[in-house]
Amino acid sequence: MPNVGPWEIILLLLLALLLFGAKRLPEIGRSMGKGMREFKDSVSGITSPESHVETHAIPEAVAVPVNDTDAKA
Repeated sequence: MPNVGPWEIILLLLLALLLFGAKRLPEIGRSMGKGMREFKDSVSGITSPESHVETHAIPEAVAVPVNDTDAKA
């Protein structure tokens, strides 16, 4: 089996850029990274869901004090 040299890697990167475009490549890399991380965690036996789960905080309602002088005006 022949070795993969730098010219082959450059050719594959250019081909991926032409096929998917510059906007999609970061999305593809991010999703592949998440998949590889999940696979590694499942193989190694890590079971804590807090380790790599993205959480989005829900903002609480902000209480605005009501001034009585504003209500009368």
